[in-house]
Amino acid sequence: MSTNNYPNLFTPIKIGNFVAPNRICHVPTDISSANADGSVNQRVITYHEEIAKGGTGFIIVGASTPDKTTGRPTVTCIAVDEDPLIPGLAELAEAMHRHGAKCAVQIQHPGRQSAWPRHDMISATDMVVDIPGSAGHEVVYAESMAKGKSIRAMTVEEIYNLIEKFAEGAWRVQQAGFDGVELHGAHGYLIAQFMSPYVNKRNDRFGGSFQSRMRFTLEIIARIQQKCGKDFPIGLRYSGDEYIEGGRHLDESVKVAKVMEEAGVAWLDISAGIFELPGPTMDPMYYPQGWNTYTADEIKKHVSIPVITSHTLRDPDYCEKILADSKADMVGLSRQLIADPYWANKAQAGEKKEIRKCVSCLVGCWQESLMIKRHMRCAINPAVGDERFINFGPATKKMKVAIVGGGPAGLEAARISTLRGHSVTIFEKGEELGGAILYCCTVHSKSKMRWYADWQRQQVAKLGVEVKYNTVPSPEALKGYDVVLVATGAKVERPDIRGIDGKNVCTFEDVLRCTNKGCEYWPEHGKKAPPELGETVLVWGDNFGAADTSEKLAADGKKVILVTENKAFGSWMEPCHKDVFDKRCKGGQGEGLSGKTYAHPVTILTGSTVLEIGTNREVVLLDAKFNRATIKVDNVVLAKTVPEVEVLEKYRSAGLAVTVIGDAKKVRNLRGAVTDGADRAFVLGEGLKVNANSELIANLPTGIDL
Repeated sequence: MSTNNYPNLFTPIKIGNFVAPNRICHVPTDISSANADGSVNQRVITYHEEIAKGGTGFIIVGASTPDKTTGRPTVTCIAVDEDPLIPGLAELAEAMHRHGAKCAVQIQHPGRQSAWPRHDMISATDMVVDIPGSAGHEVVYAESMAKGKSIRAMTVEEIYNLIEKFAEGAWRVQQAGFDGVELHGAHGYLIAQFMSPYVNKRNDRFGGSFQSRMRFTLEIIARIQQKCGKDFPIGLRYSGDEYIEGGRHLDESVKVAKVMEEAGVAWLDISAGIFELPGPTMDPMYYPQGWNTYTADEIKKHVSIPVITSHTLRDPDYCEKILADSKADMVGLSRQLIADPYWANKAQAGEKKEIRKCVSCLVGCWQESLMIKRHMRCAINPAVGDERFINFGPATKKMKVAIVGGGPAGLEAARISTLRGHSVTIFEKGEELGGAILYCCTVHSKSKMRWYADWQRQQVAKLGVEVKYNTVPSPEALKGYDVVLVATGAKVERPDIRGIDGKNVCTFEDVLRCTNKGCEYWPEHGKKAPPELGETVLVWGDNFGAADTSEKLAADGKKVILVTENKAFGSWMEPCHKDVFDKRCKGGQGEGLSGKTYAHPVTILTGSTVLEIGTNREVVLLDAKFNRATIKVDNVVLAKTVPEVEVLEKYRSAGLAVTVIGDAKKVRNLRGAVTDGADRAFVLGEGLKVNANSELIANLPTGIDL
């Protein structure tokens, strides 16, 4: 493959005593997929091996604990605290080396942010913390109240004991054949707790002055050098800015870089944030590409060792420019390589349209995995954690497949089905594929979702999938198909209340209708323009549609009143997104973000519902105690959704082999839809049946045919 497309990305770089073949780095990612004892399993090997196959030059394995007893960042993280773990680590290193990658293991003790154990957590200082965006958040049971996590300060004896365990862990990493080791000093984990003036309030030799706050890290480095030799490369990941009052900011982070280089650190991996403020730490959809590169740029000016930048890097063109402008020595990709492990190969081949860009949803890799103590998954890459989708062969029986609905579930089902050799037809009731994702186009903070819609549409076109637009097929029209997948999505609920059909009432789909006529997928006959709304708008619902509509209208300068029957709005929302959403609704902004704030804070009315919509702009609300209130608004936007299953029963009654996927099955999120589509497509083949649960099944035991 040619390297002419991105000469800087594909230039080798010397790091300590080894040379990485290119400037693309998998920055450490806790995939929480090891065995319960912290040992490496095939899930861990496969994840990292695919990234090495995909051409990433330097892979840093994330979050291995040096001491399972006192702290695991996730419940099934890798561990490096026992010699019997070395053989598994060696297999992991070999899996990456055989595909040409250099590799390191990051050692991370979570301290106060331990996911396990959940009690008697240690830190630099006594404290009570509330970090709901962290995998080490306080567990609040259904009938309990949040009280915060009580953390105790480490004794000096415990500190030196843990320094020894960090060094022993690094020695095991070296014994396993890795090229280096990285220390996790970012995001408020234990090393960061000692380094940060916000957390570290000690008055002994491990706290107080800048030098004393660095002592824990420096003594770990010195002890590793003693055990592994000074030639064994050590890296440090730390936040360029913690974005919190009293925390470390960029000026001190430059000082940190100089001190660490003097101590013999071989590379610096610059991250962002502390988990009290999860926005910059996890940078959800609100954060633009490369927003954190300015910190690496400044730090690079003051050191001669390689500096890695990371956070929301997606486009190879953008990454090439970072290197060309000498803002960093390497580009660090994390969630992007979860979404597409083959990013480097595709970039080098000049096939950037083939890259499945991460949309920063944080659903599969965070909210629905590490946060709730499960193995990591991905909303848009079903192969993460499910090896069925890596090297699947053709189906044992080729089938004629009808997919009714061209949203994310239907498109993923079409992609997988076609790759397995089936003949697929998509029936789309509108003139454009993409489904609910298209409602994100007009919401500035959610526009990354369009990347995935475009990728899906490109893939089905490339595979030659037949698409019939403006069509909802009758049961008779589907008689010739072996199986029907209903992917009709969700519809807006219209409660039976007075005024629901008034002229001042519309749906969130109306408000969020895309008008980008420059889009290559723009329908031939165009789209109806969104409605003109007045100054004050009531949005009624508690889901993605309600949140996106509120943000769109608030950004347009409207006065928004958001009404939900629930005790609080957005309990379904990924917590890092919710943190930024709440701050923006109050007229503020997420830390590290720039740009215009809302002219009017969003008013959120909880425990309330709409009882009546009047013709004179008056809307009657009813709260949980049955108290009525009347407010004046210009428009009401309906944002409650329910599955769209009207055609499903018709197909079943006609005797078709049919199942339902995506929001038509249950209104969820992007991961739910994509996983449904992939799972159902994988079943299609010899012995296909509809079971007693109305689900498609195959591969029954020999002799079982019912």
